[in-house]
Amino acid sequence: MAQDLKVRGLCWGPHPARRIIEEISFDVSAGSTTVIVGANGAGKSTLLRSIYRQNRPDAGQVMVGGRDIWQIPARDSARLIAAVLQEVAPDFAFTVQEVVAMGRIPHHDSLFSRRRADDAIIAQALSDFELADFADRPFSGLSGGEKQRALLARAIVQQPQLIVLDEPTNHLDIRHQLEIIQMLRRLDMTVLVTLHDLNLAAALADQVLVMRDGRICALGPPKAVLTPDTIRTAFEVAADIDCHPRTGRPRFSFDLLP
Repeated sequence: MAQDLKVRGLCWGPHPARRIIEEISFDVSAGSTTVIVGANGAGKSTLLRSIYRQNRPDAGQVMVGGRDIWQIPARDSARLIAAVLQEVAPDFAFTVQEVVAMGRIPHHDSLFSRRRADDAIIAQALSDFELADFADRPFSGLSGGEKQRALLARAIVQQPQLIVLDEPTNHLDIRHQLEIIQMLRRLDMTVLVTLHDLNLAAALADQVLVMRDGRICALGPPKAVLTPDTIRTAFEVAADIDCHPRTGRPRFSFDLLP
């Protein structure tokens, strides 16, 4: 069951250097999708790392379903939050099925224990993400789009209440980008995702969070937030905006500032 995410006053920086994110507060309602956008170095990935428990914040709270994820055991947190990250070891020496099955680890006492119910959950995810024919193939031999589908399937079998994704469309061609966006739309869970492409962000998001210099500079529905002024402030480019002819969502083209 999807739960809401509440982030309050979140700050983090590598000691003794200055903080990279400062006083970040926002909500993601249960079952909705929030997309984080911003220029390189704005603090997007750093923010996610404090949400999925890689970097303990210097200050602030991250709450999923009312539970502070930094105040509970890591195993309990893994049942609440699943993460799909940009960095994947290229020599991941497992089959696709083994990679997907790793998502069940937080639900068991042993790394190698598995129940019949787990097999059904894993098989369903392989089918849902069109990976059944690749189940016994090495993960390292998959294409970029296939790897992303496998990592998303692993997150789904974890059965989290919140899924966090860092640039899931990075390095993918147009078709595979659209496939990933379509898969995210179908998820019956709370989603927090970073994207570089504002057209993809507008197509996916219920809410957009725009970051600049480690802080939130805009937050709200795509049409309200992704304005020429906000885009100029966050990305230092000029933007022309119209409506997508089929979806009615904002559509963007860009140019350098004069």
